[in-house]
Amino acid sequence: MPHGDDHACGHDHGADDAHAGHSHAKPHAGHSHGGHSHGGLGGGHHHGPVSYDRSFALGAALNIGFVVVEAVYGLMANSTALLADAGHNLGDVMGLLIAWAAVWMGRRAPNGRYTYGLGNASILASLLNSMILLIGVGAITLESISRLSAPEPVAETTVMIVAGIGIAINGFTALLFMGGRHQDINIKGAYLHMAADAAVSLGVVLAAASIGLTGWQWLDPATSLVIAAVITVGTWGLLRDSTRLALAAVPDGVDHPSVERYLAGLPGVTAVHDLHIWPISTTETALTAHLVRPGDAPDDSLLDSVAKTLKERFGIGHSTVQVERDGAFCRLAPPDVV
Repeated sequence: MPHGDDHACGHDHGADDAHAGHSHAKPHAGHSHGGHSHGGLGGGHHHGPVSYDRSFALGAALNIGFVVVEAVYGLMANSTALLADAGHNLGDVMGLLIAWAAVWMGRRAPNGRYTYGLGNASILASLLNSMILLIGVGAITLESISRLSAPEPVAETTVMIVAGIGIAINGFTALLFMGGRHQDINIKGAYLHMAADAAVSLGVVLAAASIGLTGWQWLDPATSLVIAAVITVGTWGLLRDSTRLALAAVPDGVDHPSVERYLAGLPGVTAVHDLHIWPISTTETALTAHLVRPGDAPDDSLLDSVAKTLKERFGIGHSTVQVERDGAFCRLAPPDVV
């Protein structure tokens, strides 16, 4: 009679292990545990190709010092543009520290409560960073609008010197994270923030120079509004991508239909169902799927090949595949059942 396992799928256990034994295979090291093909990143869990601890430490230290200097001189120079940039830099310092904490948490080993470890903290960090930046944008916008109605004199030379220092510090910090921006959205967030800061500081320099040439004091708050717009545009994509990852959407680099076609085209596979692909961190992707095949037992060599291919072709390093006999009942088979 049908017997439900922990996946709620019935199998005929007339020959118990022969029919429904689950095969658990890792790349380069296949072994049997009964029904799941589990592929790690290169045979094990991986939390990012490079350690960015030094980059985070140096970037945070440089930017904390600069925020203090910029805020002090912004008040002395009576520049909302400089204060706006200082506020933005403060948000980015917080962002760097949050991203760094997430990287550290992602190294924690899985346990009985967090069975995937804490890699998901990197997703939460990128989401929190985007929200902090957008809150800062609101504050900058309100102050700038207020100053537009009553522009005040600005010490252009002081603004230009301080903002010029900001270009150097933010540009250097962005370079520290440049290499990892395509592999990890958490690192990408840090890179984009610093690169945007360098561009914003350049805008402040140009505004101060223009004020010196024209005497148009309204250029200072107007530049602050431009800064706010730049931050919003740069942050919106990060917020969108972070929200998708937090909701367990298929990562952008993985083509769901292509994965399904690959699994459906495997030798002997007559159907694929209960296919799920989701991020378990900003650098790791997991997959579960049920493959329907005729025969008495799972093919361990096939499962090992599936794990390797999913990793190499699709970047899915943590795969769990359940093999079911053709004709067996599975309550998870309908596409509308999760």
